[in-house]
Formats: sequence, C-alpha cells, structure tokens
Amino acid sequence: MLSFLLFSRNIKLTFRVCICFMTFLFLPLDARCQNFTNINELIIGNFSAEKSGENLPYGWKPFLFKKIKKHTFYSLVLDNGIAVVKAVADSSASGLIRETRLSLKEYPIISWTWKVSNILEKGNVHNKNGDDYPARVYIIFEYTPEKLSFLEKSKYEIARLIYGQYPPYAAINYIWESRAPKGSVIPNPYTNRTMMFVVESGEDKINQWVEEERDVYKDYKKAFGDEPPMISGVAVMTDTDNTGEKATAFYGDIKFKKN
Repeated sequence: MLSFLLFSRNIKLTFRVCICFMTFLFLPLDARCQNFTNINELIIGNFSAEKSGENLPYGWKPFLFKKIKKHTFYSLVLDNGIAVVKAVADSSASGLIRETRLSLKEYPIISWTWKVSNILEKGNVHNKNGDDYPARVYIIFEYTPEKLSFLEKSKYEIARLIYGQYPPYAAINYIWESRAPKGSVIPNPYTNRTMMFVVESGEDKINQWVEEERDVYKDYKKAFGDEPPMISGVAVMTDTDNTGEKATAFYGDIKFKKN
C-alpha cells in the first residue's frame, strides 16, 4: 500500500484531502529515469517508449483507496502501433501516480494526449454524486505552510502526526466532463483546494485522440490567486464509483515544457 496518498477520489472530503495522496515519497526526476529529452522538455509519462502488456509504465504507481473495493484497471496497450495507457472503469476508482518535483516557473506548460470511448450520463462536476470523469490529468502541489491559516496548519499537522508526512497543498484537475462548458473552472464539490478545469466536454470527440496543452502556471494563478508551490506529482485517473457507470479511456505521453 502506498504511504502518501492525498486527494483520493479527486479529494472527496476536506479531511480526506489530508490522507488520500499520503503515498507520495516526492522523488525528484533524476538521471535514472527516461525523462530528459532536452533542457526545454521533461517527459513525465514516456508511455510510447514502453512495451504493451499489463505492466505499469516506468516510474508510475497505482493508488488505491481503502473504502473503494473495486479498482479501475490500467494496462499498456498498442494503439495504431504506439504504446499508451488504457484505463477501464466499471463502478470503480483508482489511478496512476508519477512522483516528481519541479517548478512551474521553469516548466510551466504541460501537454498530453488522450482519448475516451464514452462520457458518463450521470457525470456532473457540480455535485458529489457526479464527481466522476472518463479521463482526468491532475497536478498536485506540495505543502506550503506560509500559504495556510492557523486552522489549516493545524489540520496539516494532525495529518503529519498520523501519516509521517505533510499532505500536498492543492491540486488542479484537467477533466473530460459530460456537459459543463469547455473552459469552465469549477471548485471540486468536496474541497476548494482542488480546482476543476474542463478542457473537453461532451461526445463530439469520442474515440478520437485529442492533443491538449495548458499553461499550468497561469491556470494555478487563475484558480488560487497566488504563486504556485513546487509540483510534487502528476496523476491520471478514470473513475466511475459515484455514478456506477462504465468508462474506457486512453492516455498518451505527458510532458512539461518551457515557454
């Protein structure tokens, strides 16, 4: 079991925010990892360099939730001859996490590709029962005490005493939503420490590979109004435990780039 999972199930309770990503070890990118292509680009998810099969991509870990017994299944498959991550959810929730530490001042741009086979009929970013998405990519930011109130610091201290490390400070979710307009920015229904950016919505692009690019630095300032802390991890997740539906999604390579 991972030891530092916060923001589990996309941070479904405020205090649960303090326990669900408690499996992070916050390992930096290093020369062991096949992540460096040049000084202008860091490959966080080098899925296309993997071999197809059931093994997880290099450097990525599953995260599971104690109260959710049914897990989303992730595997490496070939799509048009290129290795990608396939996620299959059936009333289930779990994800994949890549631990990394980087500064958005140096690498503010994230790019990735994804494809979904369906949207969720009951999906709704505005309420807890609809807080499921066929695909999401989210960015986790490390604990930054100077940004917190006394009460918030107290909650983080309790989490540290219980789990041995501080939980992350905040998260941004880039989601494929069912009906909310593309471009919407919405607080997560469980906590305002996670902001949901609707980058795709509806059925128009189902079964198509879609390329995405976001300026995470600008998105963070728009969402939270201050300078972003260091990134501590990147995750992908396909979940349907709230809606009880099925979803299939595919994730291509994930990169951070300089401006």
